[in-house]
Amino acid sequence: MHQAALLGTAVKDARKYGWQISDPVCHDWAIMAEAIQNHVRSLNWGHRVQLQDKKVKYLNVKGSLVDKHTVKGLTKAGKEMILTAKNIVIATGGRPNYPSEIPGAMEHGITSDDIFWLKQSPGKTLVVGASYVALECAGFLTGIGLDTTVMVRSIALRGFDQQMAGLITDHMEAYGTKFLWKSVPKSVDKLSSGALQVTWTDTRTGDQHKDTYDSVLWAVGRAPETKALGLEQLGVHLKKETGKILLGSDESTSVPNIYAFGDIGEGRPELTPTAIKAGKLLARRLAGFSNEIMNYDNVPTTVFTPLEYACVGLSEEDAEKRHGKDGIEVYHAFYKPLEFIVAERDASQCYLKVVCARGGEQKILGLHFTGPNAGEVTQGFAMGFQCGATYSHLLQTVGIHPTCAEELVKVNITKRSGLDAAVTGC
Repeated sequence: MHQAALLGTAVKDARKYGWQISDPVCHDWAIMAEAIQNHVRSLNWGHRVQLQDKKVKYLNVKGSLVDKHTVKGLTKAGKEMILTAKNIVIATGGRPNYPSEIPGAMEHGITSDDIFWLKQSPGKTLVVGASYVALECAGFLTGIGLDTTVMVRSIALRGFDQQMAGLITDHMEAYGTKFLWKSVPKSVDKLSSGALQVTWTDTRTGDQHKDTYDSVLWAVGRAPETKALGLEQLGVHLKKETGKILLGSDESTSVPNIYAFGDIGEGRPELTPTAIKAGKLLARRLAGFSNEIMNYDNVPTTVFTPLEYACVGLSEEDAEKRHGKDGIEVYHAFYKPLEFIVAERDASQCYLKVVCARGGEQKILGLHFTGPNAGEVTQGFAMGFQCGATYSHLLQTVGIHPTCAEELVKVNITKRSGLDAAVTGC
């Protein structure tokens, strides 16, 4: 869906490059949805085939733990089965939360899990929440031409670098996404016309407001799938506030032969590649092939908003907390991607910064980048973090011209200097 939105922008850019494209250019939700659904089904089928090829038995049943070596499975038809094992690994992930305390939220709302399976366009949409999931959904809905609003209770992209978060939301607003800042929903009512009337409160003024939407998408966090597993009665410790499993560095729980990884682990990044790697390493340890444990430091990630944001390492705020304001040096630059120039696109939010320790070799603590293909750019630099990359290493690297990534190896202006950070030709 993110790609669908990017293609919409590319169509607009294409005219500047001489492509003769007749108006109106329309997006067909049904065609896109069918293609995405077919892709997801093919992935699921492919995984099952691979499991079978590797002699792994796949059971489509709902499981719960009877004791530390026994799992009870229940089929859709209600048939019960019992499975026993030396070790048990839990990787049930999480599901999107519904704010059940808000009247009409569950009856009339959808989540990010649902949007991929809608057969018809969601139309005018209110996205409630400001996580990366919320902003990604709002970004691609705007990108395919839908009237989209994001309702934000406090701040956007909590846990991410807040300067970068501000650039992302600024770009989204310029892109056409509307924002309702410092607002909390109170109710969702379905009108006789079929439209959804949302009532919310502006927390700055206490005033109530109403508007109508075709869809309300809740993106207010995810809950771990742990409640129905019977974990607490076996002595598996959970964090009371989140319901997530407390884990050791080796993915072990408080019960010696029960392990868990992925989103259900307290403090673990809710990222698929992280869970995959942690699971592979756990499997190798349980099979006796390795003692290597997952390194959860410096995990790279990307927010797939219209202007992508990727990062690895510490945010500027966290670096400052750990090392003090005088203990860090922040190199930064505003740059203009080549593909923006002919298309005459606004590049005012295309920005990068490298957060370094101020003393010694200036070890790189965090790297942040907004711009086209941000994930592709940052994936390569993330390897440098595993090797102890320093600012000197960055300067010694020859850039590939003309790319956005080369701006990172050219960055030389510090925030402390107060100099203009706009990239120039020389």
